[in-house]
Amino acid sequence: MIPTTQINKPVNHSHSNMNLSLTFRFRSEILSQLHFTPISPIKHPLKKQELHFSTNHKGSKPMNTKLTVTAKKTSIEGVSEELNSIASYNLDFAYSRRKVRAAFIEVHQQLDHCLFKNAPEGIRTEEWYERNSRGLEIFCKSWLPRPGVPIKASVCFCHGYGDTCTFFFEGIARRIASSGYGVYAMDYPGFGLSEGLHGYIPNFDDLVDDVIEHYRRIKERPELRELPRFILGQSMGGAVSIKVHLKEPNNWDGMILVAPMCKIADDVMPSDAVMKVLTLLSKVMPKAKLFPNQDLAELAFREPSKRKLAVYNVICYDDNPRLKTGMELLRTTKEIESQVQKVSAPLLVIHGGDDKVTDPLVSRFLYESASSKDKTLKIYEGGYHCILEGEPDERIFAVHDDIVSWLNSRCSTK
Repeated sequence: MIPTTQINKPVNHSHSNMNLSLTFRFRSEILSQLHFTPISPIKHPLKKQELHFSTNHKGSKPMNTKLTVTAKKTSIEGVSEELNSIASYNLDFAYSRRKVRAAFIEVHQQLDHCLFKNAPEGIRTEEWYERNSRGLEIFCKSWLPRPGVPIKASVCFCHGYGDTCTFFFEGIARRIASSGYGVYAMDYPGFGLSEGLHGYIPNFDDLVDDVIEHYRRIKERPELRELPRFILGQSMGGAVSIKVHLKEPNNWDGMILVAPMCKIADDVMPSDAVMKVLTLLSKVMPKAKLFPNQDLAELAFREPSKRKLAVYNVICYDDNPRLKTGMELLRTTKEIESQVQKVSAPLLVIHGGDDKVTDPLVSRFLYESASSKDKTLKIYEGGYHCILEGEPDERIFAVHDDIVSWLNSRCSTK
């Protein structure tokens, strides 16, 4: 039996507030002090460059700040030189990312991972592009139950920072769909196969509006219009999901947040001096890949064999975050932190107990602060950040089953 800690908030249970003076550590995908030497994910050998900045304060000596920036070289073991050459394309623009992904589809299907090897059969999938109201071409995908199996509800997915809905989530979506759910996903502008400069978020609220626009179209489909609708967000996708819910609080029947990015701890926030430098630079060169970064692969995947497979996610963004992107994520988490008490939808929060990317105490803070009358917090002992795909097989399936069980119980009351 897999050890977990579960806290349920039943309907009409009294709401308790958490002491905000407690220290909640949040190790964000993009946060660190400028004096920290960032390390890109283990999938690529690196070349390093050093940039030096000087900040002056009245009555004080100039402060020199060193920022190490990494440049990526691609080398993937076990694939041909031709595929390695394709994987090394400049991924700034969507047409390159689409070409790289197309070249690796067959490779993905042969990977030694339970999400690919044990994927349920008969799932109906569809991929398409649609141009949104901002004129951006958005990649969309759906996974539906086997023919003849009625759809219980729609589940709309929001992926994490730098990620795409076309790699590990393929297997996750198939498992949820096999339980009778219509699963829908999109790549945000600038990520995955959608149009836009790779890894660039000039305005987080625009991204949220893009998500709302797309899923509004999905929910209005005749076959889904009368069914319950749920939103599922992982990591930064958790922040997206919360913002979506806050903008349209009555339009969702429930929210599932997996290791959500929703609060920054004071002790890991950049200093005021560093923030001034970052703010200035983000205005002068917003697209520059200069925001400090950490090695996430070691921290995100508990199972070493699954960690090695992260290299095959060839269209993920794994360079240093762009300056404006980093600032937008900081701004967004501050906004969410100040508004979590407004979260009112039925809520399932899932987190690995040993997650060092987003601290599980942050999920507890969200759980305690949300005004939802129906809320559940599940902490999985020893689990890492990528709890949906980076754990031992038994744990992965258990987490998926818990999500489906939660969905089933909410659909049965509709």
